[in-house]
Amino acid sequence: MRMIRKLLYVFLLTAFAITGKAQELNARVTINSDKIQGSNKDVFTTLQSALTEFINNKKWTDATFAVNERIDCSFTIILSEASENSFKGEIQVQARRPVYNSSYTTTLLNFRDKQLDFEYTQFEPLEYTENTINSNLIATVVFYIYTIIGLDFDSFSPQGGSAFYQQAQQIVNLAQSQGTWTGWKAFDSNQNRHAVSTALTDNTSGLFSDMWYSYHRKGLDEMAANPDRGRATIISVLPTLEQIRSTRPTSVLLQIFSDAKLDEVISIYSKATTQEKQEGLKLLSNIYPTETTRLESLKK
Repeated sequence: MRMIRKLLYVFLLTAFAITGKAQELNARVTINSDKIQGSNKDVFTTLQSALTEFINNKKWTDATFAVNERIDCSFTIILSEASENSFKGEIQVQARRPVYNSSYTTTLLNFRDKQLDFEYTQFEPLEYTENTINSNLIATVVFYIYTIIGLDFDSFSPQGGSAFYQQAQQIVNLAQSQGTWTGWKAFDSNQNRHAVSTALTDNTSGLFSDMWYSYHRKGLDEMAANPDRGRATIISVLPTLEQIRSTRPTSVLLQIFSDAKLDEVISIYSKATTQEKQEGLKLLSNIYPTETTRLESLKK
């Protein structure tokens, strides 16, 4: 599909001469302030608009994207505390990409980050310059932008997202120097930004990236033309998760995959043979022992 992107770019060249290159992301930003008391919530409306513009209007890579190829994603910030210009809450980040020759879109990321605190003054400019970060909010958002782009590129080419994971890692390194910012510390949580970045760049990341590519490009993207072949490919790469679990039992990659893909995998298994279902149930139950309810359909 990267080749398709290049071909589409040729057809849209005239339009781009007028409108310029398309940015990478088509993001929807939501600021949920229901838990915040007080009547003046204009600051949240302003922040929502400012973040939307910041994410969607900046070029994050040197890659060429057609307008209709921008990565659909969403950033939902749920605030729980507010004091003057200081805010605390969590952020839910989701991203999707289309499956070739179908109307189906598959989830790339569906991650809940429970540690978000930041300072923001209404109408202040949101800015990001490489190697310089002055806002925990911007650091967090940019970290997930590069993570989303990395997962998207990994799904189209073998380890195609590596450079973007490295950029996300750079954000982690910069943010760690800010002693009061949460979500960036090593060993503070196996589900925070540091854990995500480490998992996507350590010595097990190649296993995950290769599996991610095969799952999407050789599996899902093949299913329209040959459902059996696509399904067989997906089933064949799932044991990689067991390898990751064996090497890193608490790896956040297992949670990332579960939150984004487990229901999809179960649906794919619904068309498999009885033997394949049984093998899939055994495999997935071993990797995700707490997901017995979601895996129940594989027993049928």
